[in-house]
Amino acid sequence: MLESISPPRKMRILGLDPGLRRTGWGVIDHNRSSIIHVGNGTVQPSTKLTLVERLVELHRGVLDVVKKFQPDSAAAEETFVNKNPSSTLKLGIARGAVLISPALANVAVTEYAPNRVKKSVVGVGHASKEQIQLMVRKILPSANIDSPDSADALAVAICHAHFSQVNQSLGKSIAAHETKEYGRAVSSRMQELIDAALCKETLE
Repeated sequence: MLESISPPRKMRILGLDPGLRRTGWGVIDHNRSSIIHVGNGTVQPSTKLTLVERLVELHRGVLDVVKKFQPDSAAAEETFVNKNPSSTLKLGIARGAVLISPALANVAVTEYAPNRVKKSVVGVGHASKEQIQLMVRKILPSANIDSPDSADALAVAICHAHFSQVNQSLGKSIAAHETKEYGRAVSSRMQELIDAALCKETLE
């Protein structure tokens, strides 16, 4: 009797490009053989709002995305230090407001260095925004990309899909190696016991 083979489980990934003025988001479905565009957009609070009000808008906007698309995991770029301390501080506050949205829904958030995202999508760690957008469009030809910010968010999601697959394959390899080594150890111990028994029988 042939066993039924279940299709590979897809993983839904939310990519985020946090910013105080604009926060891009992108959602993809990933399995071992394909990456499919699900949605993308930009949360853009009014500049007339106070800082706190804009943070609330960012948080609510991303939380709505999480509730709508129900991602299995989320990813964002790591913070880089800006030359302007005030801008760096505001970006950090905005990131907190954005990243807490999936966290509140028990969705794990992984962060990647900007160079790692660029290398994963474009192939080089110092690619321009234009190169990233071009490659994202090639990888996701059906996507109607909302903005450069959402393109960056989709790039982060693609990066996460890539490294998730690598980690999964690595985990399987390690598990297989450990199982093989355990089998060898058991076999060796069995042989030792057999040899000891034969030796005892001979002495008796």
